[in-house]
Amino acid sequence: MSGAVVLNQNTDFRRLYKRGASYTNPALATYVLKNRAGICRVGITSSKKIGNAVQRNTSRRKVRAAFAAVYKEYAEDLQGYDFVFVCRTRTRLRKSTTLEKIMIEQLIEAGVIKEKNND
Repeated sequence: MSGAVVLNQNTDFRRLYKRGASYTNPALATYVLKNRAGICRVGITSSKKIGNAVQRNTSRRKVRAAFAAVYKEYAEDLQGYDFVFVCRTRTRLRKSTTLEKIMIEQLIEAGVIKEKNND
């Protein structure tokens, strides 16, 4: 996540859970909220429901890789937003490319990015 700032304060996560818009999929939940900083900030969480520490870390790594690919393509659109991605039980069964497609669908639904036409 080269250009994005990492969210790691509990207050930031709670603010997004409370005020942010949520978009869900069996493999990934996304919380989005506009920020005043004008930068892209990202947090990734996974609960013990997913499995042991290895499985949780693997899930977070896959989501991080998917977001890096999305950020590379849509960097200018993502500025000025906070994101929290919540890993779900099916996250560890998916590849990062599949998670990338899910993430793009959710961000289009949120109105953060615009769908690109392949003409």
